[in-house]
Amino acid sequence: MGHLWICAIFSMMIKHLNAMNSRALQPSFSASDDYDRNMRPNALTEVSISLLVNRISGVDETKEEVSFDAFLQITWEDPRIRPTRNNDEELQVNGYMELTLAERNRIWIPDLYIRQLREMKLLKLFEEISSLRLYENSTVNLRIGATIIINCDMNFVLYPLDVQKCRVDFSSYRYPVKDMTFRWKKNNPLTFPHDFGDGFFRLPRYVVSFHTDPEPKIINYGDADHCSARLEITLSREVKSYLLENYLPSTLFVSMSWGSFVVVPEIVPGRMVLLVTTLLSLVTMFDTVRNNSPDALELKCIEVWLISCTLFVFLALMEYFIVLFGIRYDKHWRTAKTKITISTASPVPPSTLSSGETPLKRNGLDSTNRMFASPVNRITPDERNKSHLPSSTEDIGSVHTNASPSMLHHKRKFRNVAEYALLYAGSQRGRLDQISLILFPISFLLFTTIYWVLYLSESRKKM
Repeated sequence: MGHLWICAIFSMMIKHLNAMNSRALQPSFSASDDYDRNMRPNALTEVSISLLVNRISGVDETKEEVSFDAFLQITWEDPRIRPTRNNDEELQVNGYMELTLAERNRIWIPDLYIRQLREMKLLKLFEEISSLRLYENSTVNLRIGATIIINCDMNFVLYPLDVQKCRVDFSSYRYPVKDMTFRWKKNNPLTFPHDFGDGFFRLPRYVVSFHTDPEPKIINYGDADHCSARLEITLSREVKSYLLENYLPSTLFVSMSWGSFVVVPEIVPGRMVLLVTTLLSLVTMFDTVRNNSPDALELKCIEVWLISCTLFVFLALMEYFIVLFGIRYDKHWRTAKTKITISTASPVPPSTLSSGETPLKRNGLDSTNRMFASPVNRITPDERNKSHLPSSTEDIGSVHTNASPSMLHHKRKFRNVAEYALLYAGSQRGRLDQISLILFPISFLLFTTIYWVLYLSESRKKM
């Protein structure tokens, strides 16, 4: 009896193996007699696409590339083929048959073309991560896992307030719009992992979001129009880090330069060191930002800010130079000029002097000094003009020239205005520092308001 049981078990095993071999040799689908894998299924073939974005690999601003890992799903209907193993458990439970690698080469597959594609690497472990399924209603579904590198045209004029939009068009390269259409799947065209976020992904510098256009787009390449399903990738930059690293320090540097207006002008080392150090710090910051930021055809947004901050500090330094010039003019040059003018315009007549007597002996040194120091005897610019006396050594030479009186009048008027401005700015009673202490902060506040309003409005237009 034992031998009979053993023979029965062996015979059952052999029958099961034969059934499995015959099932494996049986094709998964049947095709019509006129089936050609090089011909599209219908006169107008509709292809739908869906995308599962797994993660964002990175954004390369230098190469203008965006890379992400995704599972691409392409679906179309081919009435020329049908599943043949109707009694298969997989077909009864799932409603589709999984085609083998050898069977994939026997059916028609759309010639997918991504216009902005730089490179596409299929994901592999032991074999390619892909599948091809054939449903009972002759619908074919192709799934591919790949790392997709997209070429994105970026404009960095608004950096770091820029918003980059990368358009990705999925279409056919060979078939025009009258032969094949591509559109996004109606239900859930885009799906994301649970840890991805609500349609966006955060990188250290960017917030990346994906959007699909439900209506197909018509693009032209080659000699015909092609229908494409468009995916739009939006790159919004994280501005907080730039505010803390660049905008806040530069604003503090400009504010520090205003402290020079309350420093006594005679303390040259302290005031000069404050302004020059602040100016060099801003120049260094501008050079660092320019080297570490992406290239643009025009001045970038952050470069405009840093250049403006540098100009504000430079103008504060120029204001101090004007103050110093006014102080020196008031203390040295104007006094010497007045002495030369009075001594030249008021000589003592020789006829009033006795023999051997000089003007100094006649009037006395003390009397002369009192005359120069007395405000009553000081000749003002108006008195000089009325008495037609030369006001400087230059005017002494001009008396003997043939210059017109109107030209001399305008020249004296300009000189008087310039002298008044210098005394108002740089003398001990000058008020240029007081005016600058109010004017500079107001000007910077006005510039900051205009800057952020203009650039933020331009940035929102890009969204």
